[in-house]
Amino acid sequence: MAQKTIITHDGKFHADDVCAVATLLLCEKEAKVVRTRDREKIASADFVVDVGEVYDTKRNRFDHHQREGAGTRENGISYAAFGLVWNRFGEKIAGGREAAEHIDRWLAQPLDAHDNGVALFSTTSLGVYPYELADAMCALVPSWREDQGEMDKRFHEAVSFAQKLLLREIEQAQAQIEGARKVEASFHQTEDKRIIVLDEDIPWKEVLARTPEPLFVVHPQDGQWLVECVRDNPAVFVNRKDLPEQWRGLRDEELAEITGVSDAVFCHRNRFMAVAKTKESALALAEKALLS
Repeated sequence: MAQKTIITHDGKFHADDVCAVATLLLCEKEAKVVRTRDREKIASADFVVDVGEVYDTKRNRFDHHQREGAGTRENGISYAAFGLVWNRFGEKIAGGREAAEHIDRWLAQPLDAHDNGVALFSTTSLGVYPYELADAMCALVPSWREDQGEMDKRFHEAVSFAQKLLLREIEQAQAQIEGARKVEASFHQTEDKRIIVLDEDIPWKEVLARTPEPLFVVHPQDGQWLVECVRDNPAVFVNRKDLPEQWRGLRDEELAEITGVSDAVFCHRNRFMAVAKTKESALALAEKALLS
């Protein structure tokens, strides 16, 4: 079989074209990547991303710069090249629709929004801004002081990094989906749903945020057991119920004395987490916190 060709634009690269090419290379591992704007070469390529002004999945054309764009998601975020490629091949690469949708929401949508000039958050007056994946990709672009002839080399370095990142995000997505099912099972099996006990250190925050009953979660981590507070919104530090004020910032003997739990280790000063050496002690802390 002839080697397939993936074409994207030359010149400066961005997270959008880098991640789109990285995604295609996870499907077509032996494909040749060419960076050009030559129309004849574009017309003869097997895949074209972020250039060519055509979106046509049947012809493997994935550009979004045409006047009419290339479609918009239900939430209003328009597709860029990465989102278009992921929409077409993500389910195959991620091993299922649920994992593919997770990657789209977690990775593709923020990059698509950034590439289309859409802000997903408002900034503060502190003069400090979030460092995003798009910024990391831009850091790999040669600066004005460097040899611009290194652009293609740096592009391929960025694509290699993006491939590794995508594979890790796929693993994390698959693990999160499996973990969510285990958390849901534990929730349904628990009689007093104010305290949910998990025997594994699995992601639980988003799952339990969807149900109003849980206040605390007990689970293992790094050889110890944690009591963590549940939040309605995992991204906002507002607990449904804080740990007791008297525990705030205490450690070891001081915490053990005030709680009556002999192997209590630590309570965070912001009262969202406490640590004990055993499952039974962590559960005891959670039960005492309920009564506070």
